[in-house]
Parts: sequence; structure tokens; C-alpha cells
Amino acid sequence: MNRRDVLLQLGTLALVASPAGLVLAQGSSAFTTLKPAVPSGNAEGKIEVIEFFHYGCNHCRAFDPLINIWKQKLPADVVFTRVPVIWSEEAKGWAALYYSLQAINKLDGVHEKVFAAVQDGHLPLHQLDGARAWVVRQGVDEKAFTDAYRSFGLPARVRGADQLAKEYKITGVPTVAVGGKYTTSASQAGSHEATLQTADRLIERVRKG
Repeated sequence: MNRRDVLLQLGTLALVASPAGLVLAQGSSAFTTLKPAVPSGNAEGKIEVIEFFHYGCNHCRAFDPLINIWKQKLPADVVFTRVPVIWSEEAKGWAALYYSLQAINKLDGVHEKVFAAVQDGHLPLHQLDGARAWVVRQGVDEKAFTDAYRSFGLPARVRGADQLAKEYKITGVPTVAVGGKYTTSASQAGSHEATLQTADRLIERVRKG
């Protein structure tokens, strides 16, 4: 039985997808303090919030509409970004899809559909041909997408995402990182909703220094 099938059967438990297998919620802390802290990539000095995810994770799919609403209400001194984790060749291809769509400003309205295409449709979106055929059906310009996917800078973006996940010591997704100092997830906070409540508190903690 593959990991996706296990997660679907055990969806009532606090599980996250992990490269090492399944991780059950445990312990009383709702967040992890990173030591050392990860330097922020934000040049404007804003508080950086990162959601680590991948398209094969059904918990990321369930979390997506919640965090989409939450991020719209973030204060002006907070910047939000997503970073795809790369734990397999498939996940590497999904990351390439994500960054290609981002490069041509086509994530809005398409990002959330990728979860269904991968998890329900089992479409080969980790490969250029499969991804290209699918995004064209979503109204994305074929040439623009292909150029972005084949661009010189795309492999560096994918490698950078992988390196960042390692620096943040990400072992399960979805995980939310705040200010380079903290991470939280449903396995720690208890639920997706509690994850976002914890992230709010962590933003305030970072703001106060």
C-alpha cells in the first residue's frame, strides 16, 4: 500500500506526509524553535512566513483553502510564500511545475487544481509533457509555460527549495515556518486550524523580538 492510500485511510489521525514515513502527533509543544535560526530571504526586513508542501500530500490539499484565507489577512509587515518539498523524483517534477507557473504569474486559480489532478486524476504532472498538456487545458499559454519550464533558472529554483527545506529541517508537510525561527504543523498544534492560530502567535513573537 502506498503512502497516499495509508493517509487516506488514517485521515482522522493527526498525520503528515514524511520522507521517513508516517508521523503521529505527539508532545505538548505546538511549535519547534529552530536552532540556529534560518536567515530570512526577504530583503525588505518583513517577517517571512513559508508554507512547505507538496502536491502528492492530501493533508496539504486539505490545508490549502484554510491557508489561502488566512494569508489574505496577514499584516503588512508579513510576507507569505510557498516552498515545495522535494522528497522524490515525482516531487521534483511537481516543484518544477509550481515554479514554472509562478514565473508566468499563473498560480492563481491553477495551484489548487494541481492537488486534484495529481491525487484524484493521477496525472503525470511531474513530467513536462503531462504538465504542459494539463496546464494548457487550464487556459495557460503553452509557449510561455514551456519556456518557463525549460528556462536556465528553473533548476536553481528547485535546488534552492530543496536546500531551504533542509535548512528548516522539514520532516513533514504541510509545515508553516515563521520568521526563520519557528515551525509549526498539525502534528504539533493538533489541527490545521490550530496550526494557523499558532502561526499568528509566532508572528507576534517574532515581531516583538
